[in-house]
Amino acid sequence: MATVSQSAAVRPGVHFGGRNGLADKYFYFAMSLLLAGIVVYGFGQTVDHNLIHATPPRPLLLWFHGAVFSTWVAFFILQSALVRTRNVKLHRLLGWFGAALGTAMIVLGVAVAIVMVRFDTRTLHEPGGDAFLIVPLFDMLAFAVFFSLAVLWRKKPEMHRRLMFIATCGLVVAAFGRIPFVAEHGFSYYAVDVLIFLGILRDLVVNRSVHRVYLVALTVLIACHAFVIHTETSASAWWLRIADRMLG
Repeated sequence: MATVSQSAAVRPGVHFGGRNGLADKYFYFAMSLLLAGIVVYGFGQTVDHNLIHATPPRPLLLWFHGAVFSTWVAFFILQSALVRTRNVKLHRLLGWFGAALGTAMIVLGVAVAIVMVRFDTRTLHEPGGDAFLIVPLFDMLAFAVFFSLAVLWRKKPEMHRRLMFIATCGLVVAAFGRIPFVAEHGFSYYAVDVLIFLGILRDLVVNRSVHRVYLVALTVLIACHAFVIHTETSASAWWLRIADRMLG
């Protein structure tokens, strides 16, 4: 009895904060599931009438983009799970597939942005496509920057996982833009900033300090998001000239 009591006394209890707490162990895996849920819910609002049963049919390139994007979300969950279960060797091995997949995301993202704005303008006769083009192009630029830095610093885990998380958060802005309440009030970029801010809260709970990656990235992103929103909503003349050239 004494031995059992002593074992129970020294056994560490479950705690949320601090090193090896729930926030430390499960945050990034839980966030990968949350991001997947946002993507499924957001695109679930429009995928049927805007892609599967769209009239007129959407360009084939959009189907490839959707497949690659979905693969990235699943890959992000898998990589987060591998880190959580300490399968670091397999995580690093699959990282090269992730590097190729992320590169394909950037190329496809830029191509689809231009193709779909042309389609919306010329086929659906929807106005404002040239002003809107800055949104998907910025999203791809932001993903490219954070993704490239994550690959560059892949041997620095604390920087790598935060950069990958930020890069993936930036991609779900398209899903937020399809959720009625968020889209109607123009909250898509702010919702992305909130997701990244959760990473800051995690650092505070676990480490009692915030990693410089979050401090720099979120500050820059908030400023850039405000700039992109202003440029699109005001249909800035300088951007329209650039967009019209890109759209031919």
